[in-house]
Amino acid sequence: MSDFNISVPVYVVNGILESGKTSFLNFTVRQEYFQIDEPTLLITCEEGEEEYDEQELLKYNTVVEVIESPEEFTFENLRALHRKYHPDRVLLEYNPLWGTNKLRGMKLPLGWGISQEIVIIDGASYQIYRNNMQSVFTEMVQNADMVIFNRCKKEDPLTNYRRGLKVVNPACEVSFEDEEGDLINLFEESLPYDIEAPIIDIEDVDYGIFYVDMDDHPEKYVGKTVRFKGRAMKSKKKDAEYFVPGRKAMTCCADDLQMIGYVCKTPLAVDLRHGEWVEVTAKVAYEYERFYRGKGPVLYGVQVTPCRPPAEEMVYFN
Repeated sequence: MSDFNISVPVYVVNGILESGKTSFLNFTVRQEYFQIDEPTLLITCEEGEEEYDEQELLKYNTVVEVIESPEEFTFENLRALHRKYHPDRVLLEYNPLWGTNKLRGMKLPLGWGISQEIVIIDGASYQIYRNNMQSVFTEMVQNADMVIFNRCKKEDPLTNYRRGLKVVNPACEVSFEDEEGDLINLFEESLPYDIEAPIIDIEDVDYGIFYVDMDDHPEKYVGKTVRFKGRAMKSKKKDAEYFVPGRKAMTCCADDLQMIGYVCKTPLAVDLRHGEWVEVTAKVAYEYERFYRGKGPVLYGVQVTPCRPPAEEMVYFN
């Protein structure tokens, strides 16, 4: 979301009341890596149980202003705050009930621009709020860069939470914290698909995790059958009985895209069109393959059928 014309980055921290936004900002402002010499303007659009110690925050060159209603959240009032403090950056604790899309579309003071959107979600009450405020949640996360679930329990259906968000916004980074504030490494405990199923179905949003995990732990997949979507990347040899079902991946930035995938051997490759989307059902082996210049996962296609492309072609590794 960054823009090279932005001179005053605005970091939006969004989330339902009592989700932990104030705690997150209170912690962040005090961290050594977050310190700058110029003023930071912290705007809060709601006041929950936890409050800011304004005198304490002045030690970190941070001033706090409260905007109490959506009617007061205007370009004119924001411009007045800019002229008052001349901040080098802005932290905005936003109230999603005021409309997140309204925020994204509104005019901001000269030089201001949304640099990052972070959504804080209380894992303990997520399902209740999601069921009753689905449109609000969808609007919050659809353009978010990061979503943090806090106050989670390991027995919560965290993979389902992640999958639900990835359907709305495949590019967002999703992390989970337990009730003590420690990160939960979700995929050390479980993958977002059933690896013991007769056919391991890989959802479109989980392809990146599948690709990395099979590369890191091929022994878990050898002899098993997987099913996923990919583009058929064919050999120049028309009679080649192999292809690579691949997906585009962003490895570090928007300008660094590459196709990732594993070699799939099957006589069905002869009838495929280069670049068409296919659903592949294949058994996994681990063996020498000249394209890898060594050993690696090799797929043996059982069924390869044309299909519609996924809603998001790009692969993300989170």
